[in-house]
Amino acid sequence: MDHTERITLFQSEASAFEKAVRRAVDPGEPLPPVPSCPGWSVSDLVGHLGGVHRYLAYVLRERLAAPPDPAGLALPEVPADPEALTDWFAQGARELVELFRELGPDTPVWSWSAEHSSGFWLRMQLIELAVHRWDAEAATGTPDPLDPAVAADAVPQTFEVMAPARRSWKQAPPGTGERYRFRRTDGPESWTVVFAGDEVRLEPDPTAPVDVEAAGTASDLDLFLWGRLPATALRVSGDATRLQQWFTLVPPV
Repeated sequence: MDHTERITLFQSEASAFEKAVRRAVDPGEPLPPVPSCPGWSVSDLVGHLGGVHRYLAYVLRERLAAPPDPAGLALPEVPADPEALTDWFAQGARELVELFRELGPDTPVWSWSAEHSSGFWLRMQLIELAVHRWDAEAATGTPDPLDPAVAADAVPQTFEVMAPARRSWKQAPPGTGERYRFRRTDGPESWTVVFAGDEVRLEPDPTAPVDVEAAGTASDLDLFLWGRLPATALRVSGDATRLQQWFTLVPPV
């Protein structure tokens, strides 16, 4: 998936997120809770995502090579009114899209990952937006699955980027050779993941022995890896207890 395709998908997910939030608005009533984000209401979800977009827009606009100094980072106040809050989100998403268009995929900027580029941030934010769109839809009904192209990109991104970061942030225990396979049922891909000490390694051999295999659509695999769906949503073979251990090895954020 290239930079332009990701921008188009980001716009589509932002529009779907906005529609989900507007469906949740009941005049005179607080916005409902988000079942997949315990302790959060839809207002919290919108405030979080809109704040992330504005923080990142600052990083991109200033071409920062290091994390922003909080003392110099003045983000606008989050509106309390649900309609104004939704408009605030939509404005921030549009501004971020324009920056991604302007910078292209290869502009050097700070990130918390080993990859320091505008393209990294677009990939990361598309995935996060898609998951939070699912969260917002789940607050008022049955959410649509993730777009297959987004999900198929998000699954390996979890192993390549998110898993090492989350292990570092949460000081996860060292791996002892645990081996997982995640097999996509709506496409040809499978991913074999090995934990060895502090390393998370993708093994290229799709037939290598593993402790457990979990199969599902790319959307269901990604939603499991992001803690949105239980292991029972997948077709599991091998030692099912290993899937419970996944979130010890890769703690939720």
